[in-house]
Amino acid sequence: MKKILPAIVIFIALYACKSGKQNASVAQKQTWVFIMAGQSNMAGRGIVEAQDTITNERILTINKDNQVIKAKEPIHFYEPNLKGLDCGLSFTQTLLKEVDKSVTILIIPTAVGGSSSRQWMGDSVHRNVQLLTNFRQKIEFAKSKGVIKGILWHQGESDANAKAIPLYKDNLKKLFGIFREYVGNNKLPIMIGELGSYAKTPTEWNAINEIIRQYVDADPNTYLISTNDLKHKGDFVHFNSEGQRLMGQRMAEAYLKSMK
Repeated sequence: MKKILPAIVIFIALYACKSGKQNASVAQKQTWVFIMAGQSNMAGRGIVEAQDTITNERILTINKDNQVIKAKEPIHFYEPNLKGLDCGLSFTQTLLKEVDKSVTILIIPTAVGGSSSRQWMGDSVHRNVQLLTNFRQKIEFAKSKGVIKGILWHQGESDANAKAIPLYKDNLKKLFGIFREYVGNNKLPIMIGELGSYAKTPTEWNAINEIIRQYVDADPNTYLISTNDLKHKGDFVHFNSEGQRLMGQRMAEAYLKSMK
C-alpha cells in the first residue's frame, strides 16, 4: 500500500496539470482579440458619457502597464491630455450580442493621434510612441492572451495632402501586409473606416476615401466602414460621441459578415 500511494499522488498531480493546461487553452481560444490602430479618430476624441463607462466581465482591455482590465472608455492611454471616447467599447458591445456566450473580447489600443501612414511604415516615434514597434509588442502580448481576430483601422487625415496622397494606397498595402505578418494570418480581417465627410479640405479627404475604397475592392479581407453620415464634434476633424459609437457598431457588423 505504501508503494501504491505515491504513484496515485503522482498520477493525480499529472492529471491536474494536464487538465489545467487544457482549460487554459480552451479559455485562450475563447478570448477574441481585436487591435485598434490608426490616428486620432481611432484613438478617440469624443466626450465620454456615463453609458461608456459601464463595464462587462466579457469585455477586456489593457492599461498602460499591460495589465488586463475590464474595459471602459476612454480605452486609449497614449495621449493623456487628448484622450476621449473611441469606437472600441461600442464595437465589443455590438459583437457580444451576436457571438457565443463563452466568448470574451479583449480590445487592445495602439492608435496615436496625428500619425501618418509614412510614420507607421517607418516605425517613427510619434508623441512618445514608436508606432510599429508598439504595435508588434501588443500583437505578441495579445497572442499570449487569446486569438487575434481582426484589426480596427481609422487613419488618413494626416495623409490628406498633395505630397502624401499619391503614396497612400501603396502604404496601406505594405502596412497591412506587415500587420498580418506580425499576427501570422494573411487573411486577417481589417475593418477600415472612411474619413468624415465634414472636412474643411474636402478635396483631399475625398481623395483619401477614394483610395480606401479602391484598396478595399482589391483586398477581399478588408471591409469598408461608411462614415458619410457621421458628424464632427465641432472641430471639423473628429467624430462626435454618437459618431464614434456608430462607427464601432458598423465595424462589428462588418466583422460579423466576415465570419459568414
